[in-house]
Amino acid sequence: MTIVNKVVLITGASSGLGESTAEHLAAKGAKLVLVARREDRLQQLVSRIRTAGGDAVYQLVDVTKAEELQKAVQLAVATYGRLDVIINNAGLMAIAPMSEVRTDEWDRMIDINIKGVLYGIAAALPVFQQQQSGHVINISSVAGIKVFSPGGTVYSGTKFAVRAISEGLRHEVGGAIRTTIISPGAVDSELKHGSAHAASAEFVEDFYKNNAIPASSVARAIAYAIEQPADVDISEVVLRPTVQDF
Repeated sequence: MTIVNKVVLITGASSGLGESTAEHLAAKGAKLVLVARREDRLQQLVSRIRTAGGDAVYQLVDVTKAEELQKAVQLAVATYGRLDVIINNAGLMAIAPMSEVRTDEWDRMIDINIKGVLYGIAAALPVFQQQQSGHVINISSVAGIKVFSPGGTVYSGTKFAVRAISEGLRHEVGGAIRTTIISPGAVDSELKHGSAHAASAEFVEDFYKNNAIPASSVARAIAYAIEQPADVDISEVVLRPTVQDF
C-alpha cells in the first residue's frame, strides 16, 4: 500500500502536529486539504508544499462550526474527486485547577476537542460511506488514557471522550471505513501555549521543555496508520518521549 494520491484533510494544519503531518504526507505523495483559522500560515504551508513538488489546497475553517467543516470536505471532493482520510487534529489544552472555575476555557476545550472531532466525522462520514472506503484519524492524548491532574482534569475529559467516540465509530462503521486514535505524550507544538493560568502555564512550559519530542514523531505514526493495507486498521497508537513517565 502507499500514500501516493490519497486525499487527506487535516484540521489544525497551520502549526505543530498538523503542519508537520502535512509536510510529511505531502512528501509521500498525498494530496492535501489543509484547514485552520490562520490564513497566512496556511498560505505559507501550501506554498512550501507546492514548491517541493507536492499538491495542496487550503480553506479557512473554525472546527467549532459544523458547516465550515462540511465546506472543507466539499472542497476536497470538488478538487480531487474524493476524500480518503480526515485527520481531526485541531485541539486546545488549557491547564488550570478546577477550583479556578474557568468555565469559559472548559467550554472552549469541549467545543474544539470534542465537538470539532464530531463535526469532522459528520462532514466526512457520508462521503466515506458513499465511497465504501475512508479513514478517520483522531488525535487524542496520553491524557485520554490517564487523567492529567491537578490542572488537566477537563482537558483529560475531552481526550477520554475522543477515545470513546473513536472506538464507538470503529465498531459502528468498521469494515470499509477505518478508525485510528493517535495518543501522543509531550510533543513540541503550540498546544503547550494554551494555558492562561500563570502557575499552570509555567509548569506546562517547563514540562515540555524537558520532555517534548518533535511533531515529526507523530507525523510518522500517522503515516504508518494510513499506509497499511485496506484490511488492516491500526486502532490506536500511543507514543511518548522516552523520558516521560506520565
